[in-house]
Amino acid sequence: MTEQDGKPFLYVVVCAAGIAAEVSKLITAAQERDWEVGVIATPVAMNGFFDTAAVEAQTGRRIRSAWRTPGDPRPFPPPDAVVVAPATFNTVNKWAAGLADTLAVATLCEAYGLGVPIAALPCVSDALAAHPAYNDSLIRLRGMGVRFGEPCSGEPDEHGRRPEFRWEQALDLLEH
Repeated sequence: MTEQDGKPFLYVVVCAAGIAAEVSKLITAAQERDWEVGVIATPVAMNGFFDTAAVEAQTGRRIRSAWRTPGDPRPFPPPDAVVVAPATFNTVNKWAAGLADTLAVATLCEAYGLGVPIAALPCVSDALAAHPAYNDSLIRLRGMGVRFGEPCSGEPDEHGRRPEFRWEQALDLLEH
């Protein structure tokens, strides 16, 4: 647990999916459950997938997307838990393969090595989810102890409505 306010610290890793626009729901739910929150986003997610200024105001911290230089202080305390939501096809596959080419994926890879609990809420289209590499990645990550929520395709139904993304489920997974 972090020293800051005696509250546990949660890293929220945000990937580039349309549903990321609602990530503030996860942050609010985490704060209501007494977590301090720091957000790490993939570089693509930083390009208009969510309101970065609003998230920074909500958490009181800058969003991290790039590595710090060796002399810079760590902007977040070590995590007590990590949530990746939405977890995209690209991030899930790179994470499972250990391809830490972005700060977001490197953070996920490192969290496993630190023994930090990790919950993931995938948001992957049905067509991409059918790819055999994706299933192999899910198997590997589950074997590493990653707790997965119900998958969401993010695709609209016949009435043009997108399914509800269950943000709070990530926090529930961390409690079990």
